[in-house]
Amino acid sequence: MRVWAVANQKGGVGKTTTSIALAGLLADAGKRVVVVDLDPHGSMTSYFGHDPDTLEHSVFDLFQHLGNVPQGLPRELLLPTSHERIALLPSSTALATLERQSPGQAGLGLVISKSLAQLWQDFDHAIIDSPPLLGVLMVNALAASQQLVIPVQTEFLAVKGLERMVSTLAMINRSRKQALPYTIVPTLFDRRTQASLGTLRVLRDTYPEHLWPAYIPIDTRLRDASRAGVTPSQHDDKSRGVLAYRALLKHLLGQQTSAQVA
Repeated sequence: MRVWAVANQKGGVGKTTTSIALAGLLADAGKRVVVVDLDPHGSMTSYFGHDPDTLEHSVFDLFQHLGNVPQGLPRELLLPTSHERIALLPSSTALATLERQSPGQAGLGLVISKSLAQLWQDFDHAIIDSPPLLGVLMVNALAASQQLVIPVQTEFLAVKGLERMVSTLAMINRSRKQALPYTIVPTLFDRRTQASLGTLRVLRDTYPEHLWPAYIPIDTRLRDASRAGVTPSQHDDKSRGVLAYRALLKHLLGQQTSAQVA
């Protein structure tokens, strides 16, 4: 299994859309994918038609065993999605209470790693949608992943969020055996605005080694897919947004291959 986390310490940058679009394209190619919703807002869970306010069981259950994960529990929590090859580990609003419960509890940073280890033979890829907040949930996402995708909205305030995210990653890397590779993905790009054009220039000047050279454009078809509860490629596999995400997936898989060779 390959594990990717999608994270940024700023909300509204396209994390959930990016997670689902990549998962959908992998599933279209015949891969078995598990998507993990670690955001208490539950956007990914809602996207696939499940209500995070009323779910009786969710990833919150994984954190209720003092850092241990009972055998079989992750598989019991899986929910279906609109795509037959994508399964969901859902979020619930109860996750918002986790930060208050977690101080002093050892081992909580590896709960998702241990959970995915139990699903290792069931799936080819796992994609984790992270909350826009540095805490035990984001630490879990980064600890479990082999590659990090950082969506950044192409507007100036989003660059500040990226700076915080890169700083957080440096801190996390000090506790990892191997530095976590990351790719910055410009999102919600509108070539008609100076904000988008200027932000893209700043990103290219500041992060040339980690920046995906293309961008995800604003595309109403992505919003339409969300409303329909299906992956963007299920909704319209020729839309501008899906074509861009297909190019991003090719880039990420190429990076993965290069890392394996190295």
